[in-house]
Amino acid sequence: MLHENYLEKVYAGFLGMNVGIRLGAPLEPTEWTFERILQVHGDIKGYVKDYNMFSADDDANGPLFFIRALYDDAKDREVRAEDVGKAWLNYCREGIGMIWWGGEGISTEHNAYLNLKNGIQAPKSGSVEQNGIVLAEQIGGQILIDSWGLIYPQNVEKAAHFAEIAASVSHDKEGLYGARFMAACISKAFTATSISEIIDAGLSVIPKESVYASVVNAVLEFHLQKPEDFRECRNYLEAEWGYDKYPGICHIIPNAGVCILALLYGNGDFARTIEIATMCAWDTDCNAGNVGTITGVYGGTRGIPLHYRKPVNDCIVASSVSGYLNIVDIPTFSAELALLGYKMAGETPPDNLQNKVKNGEVFFDFELQGSTHGFKSDNPFKAFIQHSDKVGQGSLEVIFDRMYGDSQSKIFYKPFYRREEFNDEKYKPTFAPKAYSGQQVAVDMYLDKWQGSGIFIRPYIRNTFTKECMIFEKIELENHRWISVQFTIPDTSGALIDEIGYILESPSTSLERAFGAIYLKNFHIFGNSEYTIDFSKQAVEFLSITPFAHHNGKWSLNGDKMTCLSEGNCSSYTGNYYTKDAIIEFDVHPVSGDSHKMIFRAQGIQRHYLVGFDGVDKVSLILNDFGYERLITVPFIWGIGEKYRFQVQYKGKNIRFSIDDEIILEYEDDKITSGMIGIGCLDKGELDISSFKVKEVG
Repeated sequence: MLHENYLEKVYAGFLGMNVGIRLGAPLEPTEWTFERILQVHGDIKGYVKDYNMFSADDDANGPLFFIRALYDDAKDREVRAEDVGKAWLNYCREGIGMIWWGGEGISTEHNAYLNLKNGIQAPKSGSVEQNGIVLAEQIGGQILIDSWGLIYPQNVEKAAHFAEIAASVSHDKEGLYGARFMAACISKAFTATSISEIIDAGLSVIPKESVYASVVNAVLEFHLQKPEDFRECRNYLEAEWGYDKYPGICHIIPNAGVCILALLYGNGDFARTIEIATMCAWDTDCNAGNVGTITGVYGGTRGIPLHYRKPVNDCIVASSVSGYLNIVDIPTFSAELALLGYKMAGETPPDNLQNKVKNGEVFFDFELQGSTHGFKSDNPFKAFIQHSDKVGQGSLEVIFDRMYGDSQSKIFYKPFYRREEFNDEKYKPTFAPKAYSGQQVAVDMYLDKWQGSGIFIRPYIRNTFTKECMIFEKIELENHRWISVQFTIPDTSGALIDEIGYILESPSTSLERAFGAIYLKNFHIFGNSEYTIDFSKQAVEFLSITPFAHHNGKWSLNGDKMTCLSEGNCSSYTGNYYTKDAIIEFDVHPVSGDSHKMIFRAQGIQRHYLVGFDGVDKVSLILNDFGYERLITVPFIWGIGEKYRFQVQYKGKNIRFSIDDEIILEYEDDKITSGMIGIGCLDKGELDISSFKVKEVG
């Protein structure tokens, strides 16, 4: 039976992984040698760079999205390598984001993707036979598998087995041993009482004669002889197991040595373990991420210091084709993993866990220890945020300090991100909002006033195009009483929303300044959306046009139009990943070519419907499920240079497509029941899109 604190341990593990990645990432370039890190940064005790918002990273992308094979293909059976291979093809945009696109024959993951694209299924896609031993044994085998250890707690054999299956998409031999070892260590960390117990679990699932086992045992022996100075051990690794001994860009064996070194010399202390992994150089973000997961699970959330947790603020971003899924709330994703863990164990999850995950909605209950769910304050001098256990089973505590007169502070959640909020362009994340016009926003609030006059809040949203706030009616909070606050997100005239929150203010005088706390519970964004996308209010960011994620093709903005120039098959996606039924409209202006289509119910690049112009004077409804099937084709005379109004309505099985308000085809199909929306071309051509409208129904 899964332990009662299983969810908290998963949360600590996934949070620990991302803290480690964030710490190690700035020192990943090979220019940052072991000696140079010591010379410049000394004994690292915190982040070496203060990111505004940490950009996406391949080390997190893989654990986030390759696990989706369990939702997409292996729903009611054990996962297979080809299922994970499909997840690669379905969520990776070719040549951008998600994985390291370092070149064929150089980057193992790049090579594996091309194999999959060319019809070479997993596990052959990652095999020595297909790629050679050098690519097969690079570090990626152990950096993309943390989720498998988290969903198989206390079951090292299964964790290792399924991590190997997932890693076989891109790796082989020692690369697979690394996947097995790390997943087993994560699994064992849920109940282990020592680091040596965790390492022994990793060794138990790999061949004793493997090079991987040899480097683990060598570091164990060195630590036994010299347990005080990790730098002596790192010098030993350089001499006996260094990069010069192994071919390729980033071999798994030296980095495995660093992970074991960090675990041993860190001795279970989360902070010291990820710091040592980072100071040892080589693949710093991968190594710190792996040991961060292990020690995060081992020590729980209370073992992760606040100075490492606070900048992460419970949120990361990713680089998949779904901009909606790319905005990741760490507690919610942890709950999703925990639900998978219960399913894999054949156990019924507790109701409280099931209620934390509401697909297609935003829901934060703030019950996990230390959770903030990404909430921010624009004026922490007057109102600062922290987690609290004082009220309810956990809540977001907003301490207001000396508020009076005209002083205000915004407390808000970000449902959308812009390029200006990031320091770099790493792994090119793209975003589709988590909130839209027409939806409801609700929260429960409790006031604990210590001093001062009335305390008021004003709900608001911020328009990311104008940067202006739309502010709603003032609400006075009652001391020592819960109230529910709810409002409807108004129409934003084609712009996107990048803040949703509450303006805190008090009319107190300077002689009686307001002090106290407000507690937030059950923040919820839900309901059907109805919105437009005005392309004159969008921008090109991270090589995509907001709020879309492009897969192939050249996409540009031209006034109030988005233009697609395609040399072949290309597509672009936006919207709520979980939308079931909707009415989608936009204007299409074919400039050249004969394939111009709407996309709907898109669950990725390889799973969606397309409808629209499909050859000379033809319209087709097409199902793409890792291969295109024309469900129905009807005649329709259309011409290059003309402008047409496309509309698709879909509810349940019924699909109806209209052009200029004339129904062109109707069909019934429900192979895919929910997904994103977008634009697609199957052949060479050019088109303009404008007047984009979305209305969810049902």
